[in-house]
Amino acid sequence: MSPEKSAKNFTSHLPEDFDARIFSILPYYSCFHQETINFIKSLPSSPRIWLDTGCGTGSLVNKAVRQFPATKFLLFDPSEGMLSQARKKLSSCLADRLEFLEASTTQEFSQELEEQPDVITAIQCHHYLSREDRAKATAVCYNLLKEGGVYITFENIRPLTEEGIILGKRYWHNFQVVHGRTEEEIEENLKRFDTEYFPITVEEHLKLLRETGFRTVELFWYSYMQAGFYCIK
Repeated sequence: MSPEKSAKNFTSHLPEDFDARIFSILPYYSCFHQETINFIKSLPSSPRIWLDTGCGTGSLVNKAVRQFPATKFLLFDPSEGMLSQARKKLSSCLADRLEFLEASTTQEFSQELEEQPDVITAIQCHHYLSREDRAKATAVCYNLLKEGGVYITFENIRPLTEEGIILGKRYWHNFQVVHGRTEEEIEENLKRFDTEYFPITVEEHLKLLRETGFRTVELFWYSYMQAGFYCIK
């Protein structure tokens, strides 16, 4: 698949079965959300406005909304189907705590916000992009953030060497076997590397985030072939 098609945040799973399947595909997926929440709890003050781009079915906000009672959450995703699932999942939340924005990729987002977010999260959504679009998406998040705001992103990661890629795929393969996926399903998932998503190395991530303008750039999570970064504007 071309980077242009991948820029639409392609997923091989329909929104309806995304939640059921993701835990058998991504090691420690629930930890991406919990560690994001744990880190934000470590900030000097709770965010007033938290924007979640590539929000998927709303799983992160569903956890965070209970732990940050004074925070308003803004959500958007390229997929209308994902947004529909997120609205259902979050239907019990107070309307003034949530705002669903128009469906959009991050790099094409242009909606005017009433206030700049204190926090922006992008969990497993930008590795679908070409390098050019990834840089645009990162710049959009930087520009949307208020001064001193925090950007947190998790992505699939490219190991540093060809041998590392081979071993990383085997390591990831074994995780999926243990979690009940068939060899055909696993092979289809691993084939997506460099065809449907386009991972870059940790070093390239750090360089991109610094060049975007963030004054603080840190790696705070790495496991299998996924990593998490936080940045401060």
